[in-house]
Amino acid sequence: MIHNLHTFDLKDKRLLMRVDFNVPIDNGRVTDDFRLRAALPTIQHCLQQGAAVVLMSHLGRPKGKVVENLSLISVGETLADLLEMPIKFSDDCISEDARDTSLGISPGEIHLLENLRFHDEETLNDPQFSMLLSKHGDVFINDAFGTAHRAHASNVGVVDQFRQKGIGFLMEKELKYLKESFDHPLRPVTIILGGAKIDTKLSMIKRFLSKADTIIIGGGMAFTFLKAKGLEVGSSLIDDKMLSTATQIMNEVKNQRVQLVFPSDFVCAKDLESKPDGVYLRRDIPEDLMGLDIGPKSIEKFQKIISSSKTILWNGPLGVFEQEYYAQGTKAITEKLVEATEAGQTTIVGGGDTVAAVRSIGFYRDVSHVSTGGGAFLELLSGETLPAFSALR
Repeated sequence: MIHNLHTFDLKDKRLLMRVDFNVPIDNGRVTDDFRLRAALPTIQHCLQQGAAVVLMSHLGRPKGKVVENLSLISVGETLADLLEMPIKFSDDCISEDARDTSLGISPGEIHLLENLRFHDEETLNDPQFSMLLSKHGDVFINDAFGTAHRAHASNVGVVDQFRQKGIGFLMEKELKYLKESFDHPLRPVTIILGGAKIDTKLSMIKRFLSKADTIIIGGGMAFTFLKAKGLEVGSSLIDDKMLSTATQIMNEVKNQRVQLVFPSDFVCAKDLESKPDGVYLRRDIPEDLMGLDIGPKSIEKFQKIISSSKTILWNGPLGVFEQEYYAQGTKAITEKLVEATEAGQTTIVGGGDTVAAVRSIGFYRDVSHVSTGGGAFLELLSGETLPAFSALR
C-alpha cells in the first residue's frame, strides 16, 4: 500500500521530497514553470502542516559532471518567487554543508539541493549515495512523476532508508487519472494519438485495443498507417520500419471492439516552411505535397467522437502546431476538450509536445488533468509498473 500525505503527522518533521524540476532554462532563466507550479500544492501543504522541507531534483543530463548552466539555482529563484518566500540553496546535494543546512532549517522553511545528476551515483542507484541523501530528512515524499519510470537513487534507493514514506498530491493525481481512470473507465473511452512516432506509443496502442472504444490516429504517425492501408500520401512523413507493425495493429482491430479512426483530410504544403497549398482528402494528396495538419472534415469528425465520449485521453499533437498555419487542428481539439470537461467528461492530456501545445493555446487548466510525465506517462498507460511506485509499496 502506498501512503499519501494525509497519512503523516508532519508537524516539526524534516521532510525530504523528490520533485521534478527538470524544466527548460535559457540564459539562467526558467522559460516554462509548469512543473514547478504542479509541485506547489504538495510543498505548500507540508509547510502549512509545520514541516521543514528539503527538495531534491535533477536537471538535464550532466552525466555526473558539474555543468554550470544545469544548476538548480535559477530554479530555486523562480520557486521562491512563486511561493513568495526565501529558499535556502546548497551547491551540492550530499556535502556536509548541505546536510548541516538541512538539519538547521526550521518548520516552514525550504532547502533546495543542487542537481542530483551532478553525481553519477544518482542514475546508478548507488546505495551509499542513497544513504547520504536520506540524511536530509525524517520523512520521504516522492512527488516527481516525471522520473517515476527511472530506478534512481533519489526515488528508489532512498526509500529503504525511511520508515515513513509516501507520495505527494501530484503523484496521487497522476495515479488517479492515468491508472484508476482506466481500471474501471467511464465509457465510451476515446484515445487520441498524434505526433510523429509510432514506436514510442506501440505498447499503449496495443493495451487500449482491448480497453478503448475509439482510437483516433492523427499527426505524422497517421501517414504510416495510411501508407500501410495502400494509400499514397505524397511526401508526408512515413516511418518505413513501422509499416508492417501498422498493418499488424489494423489486423488486430478486426478482432476487438475498438474502432480505429484516421483523418479524412489534411492541410498540405511543399514543406514545413511553406504556406499551405490547400486542403486535400487523404486519398488525393499530391505526390509533391506533405500533410502538416488535419483538415476541417477531420476536425468535425473528431469533435463528434469527443462529444459522445465519457473518458478522453490525448497524447501527441495533430499537426505541426509550432507553425501557426498548421496549428488549427490541435487548437480545435483542445477547445473541444475544454468544452467536454465543462460538460462533466473526463479529459486527460499528456506528453511533452501535447502539453506544450495545450499550454501555448492557453487552456491547460481547463481540462481534467494535464500530466507532468513523458516516459512515465506512456509507461503507466501501457500497463507497466513504475519503479518509483514499486519501491513505496
